[in-house]
Amino acid sequence: MPGNSLGHYLVISTFGESHGVGIGVTVDGLPPGLEISEKTVQKQLDRRRPGQSDITTPRKEADEVRILSGVFEGKTTGTPLAMLLHNSDARSSDYDKIVKKFRPGHADYTYFKRYGFRDWRGSGRASGRETAARVAAGAVARRWLSEQGVSILGFVKSAAGIDCEIFDMDYIEKNPMRAPDYIAAQKMEARIRELIEIGDSAGGVIECRINGVPPGLGNPVFDKLEANLGKAILSIGAVRGFEIGVGFRAANMRGSEHNDQMDSNGFRSNNAGGIIGGISTGQEIVFRAAVKPASSISLPQTTRDMDGETVDINIEGRHDPTICPRIVPVIEAMAAITLMDQWLGYRALRGLDPPKHL
Repeated sequence: MPGNSLGHYLVISTFGESHGVGIGVTVDGLPPGLEISEKTVQKQLDRRRPGQSDITTPRKEADEVRILSGVFEGKTTGTPLAMLLHNSDARSSDYDKIVKKFRPGHADYTYFKRYGFRDWRGSGRASGRETAARVAAGAVARRWLSEQGVSILGFVKSAAGIDCEIFDMDYIEKNPMRAPDYIAAQKMEARIRELIEIGDSAGGVIECRINGVPPGLGNPVFDKLEANLGKAILSIGAVRGFEIGVGFRAANMRGSEHNDQMDSNGFRSNNAGGIIGGISTGQEIVFRAAVKPASSISLPQTTRDMDGETVDINIEGRHDPTICPRIVPVIEAMAAITLMDQWLGYRALRGLDPPKHL
């Protein structure tokens, strides 16, 4: 099964299934000497773990990370770093009644057509639980980037059809929606609780802002920085769209409006979102990801079974009514992994770190 690794200079490979023994990740290419601990990784995993509030899945997973290799006396050795998280609250029996039915919105049908076989326990490899391994790897990359002066901030820009109109960075981690707008966050929660009552789900938009990235990261043509960011973010199962800077609004702008003009002080605007020609400009990198509604809903639906027959399906079990709050640390992690990979690529090409200013 190819497609489980990402990166050129920093390579991550995730493994495991939702209802298997556990999930994990290997991280290869880490420079030696980086101070890292299970506590550092756990901080980010706690932001993603299930059961954080009554608007997330009630599945109880401590997601306690264990570092198996690549760290000695609190520092990376330069050898592959391996991390493992055990599954402790899987209930595979929740899926007994739908073993032969393809769940709408899930990868059941496409996995079966690709491999002729699938793990029906909680989506197996296609489960959102796999993203915990990404967050573990991202925590390490984030730790390294912080030493270079890079900060990454993600938040829920909209959810359940409600948009944030205020940006209060300090409020993001103080509400279960991870929204920067107090009023919008309350409205989102109320709307999602209504959806829980009827057995439905909601999607939204996540925005990510990255500061401290020097100019010069990325490559032209096929390995553009925004292309690699797009691939990393779109590889998250629930993400259905990606835009950077003004994104799709650029289609309705004139060149005179969209161009980021410069003067002796630098750029006058940032419509490009901090990347031009596939290479970072040194400005804030801003991108957004469209997150679909959670596919597992308790409303009756119609599908087909493995015999090709049309059947009704009722999905039971514990699921998120919205993925938005828990996907924020996943998106931040994938951004961190991509940026560190690109930074190490710059080192390989130039033999030094990129300059921090224009």
